[in-house]
Amino acid sequence: MFGQTTRDDTAVIGTAGADTPTVDDAGAVTDTPAVDDAEAVTDTPAVTDTPAVADVPVTDVGAGPGAGDPGSGTGGPAAPGAATAPVAPPPTNDRGLEDLDAAALAYAARIEGLPPERRQEARDDLVRFALPFAGRLARRYRGRGEPLEDLEQVARLGLVNAVDRYDPERGSFTAYAAITIVGEIKRHFRDRTWGVHVPRRLRDLILEVGQATATLTSELSRAPTVAELAQRLETPEEEILAALESAAGYSPASLNAPVGGESSAEFGDLVGESDNDLESVDDRVTVSGLLHRLPWRERRILAMRFYGNQTQAEIAARFGISQMHVSRLLSRALTWLRQAMLADTPAPWQAGTAEADQKTRVSVRQNGDRVVVQVGGEVDRDGADQLRRAMMAAVTGQPREVVVDLTDVGGVDAGGIAALLAGRDAAARTGVPLRLSRAKPAVRRSLAAAGLPARPD
Repeated sequence: MFGQTTRDDTAVIGTAGADTPTVDDAGAVTDTPAVDDAEAVTDTPAVTDTPAVADVPVTDVGAGPGAGDPGSGTGGPAAPGAATAPVAPPPTNDRGLEDLDAAALAYAARIEGLPPERRQEARDDLVRFALPFAGRLARRYRGRGEPLEDLEQVARLGLVNAVDRYDPERGSFTAYAAITIVGEIKRHFRDRTWGVHVPRRLRDLILEVGQATATLTSELSRAPTVAELAQRLETPEEEILAALESAAGYSPASLNAPVGGESSAEFGDLVGESDNDLESVDDRVTVSGLLHRLPWRERRILAMRFYGNQTQAEIAARFGISQMHVSRLLSRALTWLRQAMLADTPAPWQAGTAEADQKTRVSVRQNGDRVVVQVGGEVDRDGADQLRRAMMAAVTGQPREVVVDLTDVGGVDAGGIAALLAGRDAAARTGVPLRLSRAKPAVRRSLAAAGLPARPD
């Protein structure tokens, strides 16, 4: 039956905020007017701003064929000169409100026998006539956190559904429309008003917690604890806490809300975010360890390219090599780094054919009263000790001068510079002049930065 009502178990959730809706055991608003109560359906005081529908045709049902012809049965427009029946005013009840039952019966009789394209007009007339009724039901739920305009739209949607599904043989249209409209409003509060999606199980538990909170507050004259709520509901305390926290999801605070005081900061400014630099710490540490396994020249080229943001042509000019050679060196170094990062045990650096002679080479020869220390390859930390021992031996014999020939040196790293500094200090202690000569431009600049001037000749 359309007039059948459902049971509402009301509960107020005090933790969801002032505008948290009161919902029944189906998750909808509870203080819905009972549909079988005449006061809730038809005896509501009239609203002055409700537009009255004065031109709803309800007495021309079954008009005959032809315009104004009682026996025509078409209900079409009146032919010229034909007599037309007067349109009766909309039906009302004893209290001056719309009589929806009479209007619905007239609508059912009016559409009987009409083709579908002609029924739309009658349907629209009934919907317009019942709009004030839907508006009164919607206004009963205002002040609960939802705009009245939204509630009226939901009520009108329920009214349209009631008109489309109305069957006069099943009972009163007024009761059926009230149930349908109120049901749409309840579903709106249940499904559309939560600011954060909360599972249905938790929403049901929120209702139970609200009811238990109200009951225990009345019995204890104070707010109940979580343990007391868990004991009353026979539910674990963890679920009670989850329900209390989830209730705040009905009306969450905005991230754009001000923090307070004179500060212009917002709550969103206090929320942390992913730090990409922090996530790349492991990669940076791994790469820094692998870079030390590369030859000095490759390390220098990588630093100039990716940290100094220099072009390959600029790097080639600094090292006195071609741009194509720089490209090949970069490609080989990056490929080795990628493979080494993915391997548990990085493979040793394998020099190419053109770089096979980059290993540090040191030789000492006597040239009259001078000692020449011939250095070749790349002077890195692996060959730094060999260079240091050769320079110490050269200054020990007290020659007139020690010359360090850097003609064949392709690069010098921090270990090689440290070895040269140790040789210079040893020569200064023994009073033997020390000279660095014939260094390439790139090597000369590195030595100058460390305070070791080198002559190009």
